[in-house]
Amino acid sequence: MSDDHRPPGDGPPGRERDRVREFFAARAAHWDSRFPDDGPAFAAAVAELGLRAGDAVLDAGCGTGRALAPLRAAVGPAGTVLGADLTPDMLAAAVRAGRDTEARLLLADVARLPLRDGMLDAVFGAGLVSHLARPAEDLRELARVVRPGGLLALFHPVGRAALAARQGRRLTGDDLRAEPNLRPLLAGSGWRLRSYADEDTRFLAVAVRAEGPPPPPG
Repeated sequence: MSDDHRPPGDGPPGRERDRVREFFAARAAHWDSRFPDDGPAFAAAVAELGLRAGDAVLDAGCGTGRALAPLRAAVGPAGTVLGADLTPDMLAAAVRAGRDTEARLLLADVARLPLRDGMLDAVFGAGLVSHLARPAEDLRELARVVRPGGLLALFHPVGRAALAARQGRRLTGDDLRAEPNLRPLLAGSGWRLRSYADEDTRFLAVAVRAEGPPPPPG
């Protein structure tokens, strides 16, 4: 994922996931050609995480896998890189681009990851929050699979205002990526917002996995 944002609707989670899957399936074949210049922004965002050789990292909602090469470079051959996406067509595009050589690709919903508790050091999510059917619950699931002290990076190659202008819409107060909304959302899902950047050329919020189990829903 990352660009061509469509906010989730008000339907049940299953319906919203179907909507996201259908939206990206229709665009998967030409996704990379629409955004050919985003590679350096992805690499710079990964570099800010300070991943170490041997770390285990998940690209959640990996789409065509544009973050997989810099993630692999960061953790090295001894590290683990996973890419999970809800849309088979996006994963197929990642394979055609040869990015399955950088990571193990999983057809999976971030709401129900086939991963052990605390097995990851970090999660990278490009354009992820805007497509979550249940943001608090889904971020809690990401917290489940990350060790305490591990990281979550929520990224977009352009900032909120630049993306809204590109799409011909106005920013609204209910945007989950706005810091006053994102900070409590993360805190209620097992994360502590560490840094927040919303600039024309990037959006990057980095959160730290809190100690103890993720808080229960409610």
